Amino acid sequence: MRPEKINRIALIGPESSGKSTLCKLLAKHFKTQWVPEYAREYIEKLNRPYNSDDILLIAKEQMKIEDKMLLKANKFLFADTELIVAKVWCEDVFGFYPDWMEEKIEERKYNLYLLTKPDLPWENDPVRENPNRRDYFFDLYLNEIRKRKFNYEIISGTGDQRFLNAVNAIEKFNLFR
Repeated sequence: MRPEKINRIALIGPESSGKSTLCKLLAKHFKTQWVPEYAREYIEKLNRPYNSDDILLIAKEQMKIEDKMLLKANKFLFADTELIVAKVWCEDVFGFYPDWMEEKIEERKYNLYLLTKPDLPWENDPVRENPNRRDYFFDLYLNEIRKRKFNYEIISGTGDQRFLNAVNAIEKFNLFR
């Protein structure tokens, strides 16, 4: 399919809220591609604390990878993060975000945002930082989506029910052109 015909679906939410797992399952279910979170790969390889330049580089590389995967997608492309997350992260950790992020968020708008609720148990790993601030970040992401009037659904539940809730959200928005 031509890239402009692909429905782009972003999964965003706090750390350890099941985004990666859900992305993989949805891509398999809909027989298409998904875009892993580049930040994880990048930060795991750093031998120092990340800085604001790293976050900006990560955001730009995430967009490039997504654009490449869009060419391989079939009806849907699932993204395991997007620029709202980078914007919120930059602002929270470094107290600023660059203007271009705001412009790109609007320009690269997704057909649907699946906002994952932090109702799963925290799973510790080396790149996660905020086990006690997941509700805080959930609210920030929700506010960012609402102020832009983007299509979204909150995804909650565990196991198969969480997956079914995501599939039902996609079907609700009738993205099967």
